[in-house]
Amino acid sequence: METRIANAVSATDEALAVLSRGGLVALPTETVYGLAADASNGAAVARIFEAKGRPRFNPLIAHVSDMDMARRMAAFDPLSEKLAAAFWPGPLTIVLPLLSGAPVHDLVTAGLDTIALRMPRGFASGLIARLGRPIAAPSANSSGRISSTTAQAVANDLGGKVELIVDGGQTPVGVESTIVKVDSGRVYLLRPGGASAEDIERIAGMPLTREHSGKVQAPGMLLSHYAPNAHMRLSVSRLEPGEALLAFGPTRVENTAHASAMLNLSPSGDLRQAAANLFEYMRQLDASGASVIAVEPVPLEGLGEAINDRLKRAAAPRNGV
Repeated sequence: METRIANAVSATDEALAVLSRGGLVALPTETVYGLAADASNGAAVARIFEAKGRPRFNPLIAHVSDMDMARRMAAFDPLSEKLAAAFWPGPLTIVLPLLSGAPVHDLVTAGLDTIALRMPRGFASGLIARLGRPIAAPSANSSGRISSTTAQAVANDLGGKVELIVDGGQTPVGVESTIVKVDSGRVYLLRPGGASAEDIERIAGMPLTREHSGKVQAPGMLLSHYAPNAHMRLSVSRLEPGEALLAFGPTRVENTAHASAMLNLSPSGDLRQAAANLFEYMRQLDASGASVIAVEPVPLEGLGEAINDRLKRAAAPRNGV
């Protein structure tokens, strides 16, 4: 398949045509690039799994353009309504009970009785409104690998597997959406992301619960995920010879003069900047040929929780190693 890259300024009609005939469109959101298909078209959704090499038991996020569309798909409790009002459109996904007759194929929910919903900003929102139906749009990358924050990163990974890539520049948030689920009056954090836990807790009026059953209830919950080819060594205090360094902040760990390559997520220690740079810098260090990427400590507060979550999953054992 030939892959075309089109500028977001003029790509809506072409993207709409591709989605309407059951094709795949890689498109920018405020978080990362998404690999989009018509969520009501089973054959189209299956193409997402095929292009990504994604396990079928891992559910997808359904993206909507407004609350009317969201309410046709899921049952909202008052607390979930409150969270949606505060964070949508934006980088928060809410897992909700799936309504009977919702315009979404079973492949999107992976057979669960819940659905993960998000309302994005920008190009994606306008496209969904034109389509008139939700789109399924996981991150536009091979399953388990580094998420894409630029159109070129999508092309390098999925070129030939997707019909159209919409180029909207680098995504501003840089990590995927936060995923929460309200159950029995508590708000469960299923995946940290672009909306900070502290902001969610302020709106919810309660602390988030981080315990969950361990089963996959939402995207991004697999242990090994966002993985480069190189091995990752986290929260290092000293760099070993030949390692690449993913740095953070103004001060360096020991032995950085021997780094085979180095990129700093944020020289000033700004977690928002670090989140925006995370996947692209991981990708660049991986391309440097280093067998190990060492990562300096990143604070856990705010967006640091999401950054550390992605780093932990990138470093998790995979392929039996």
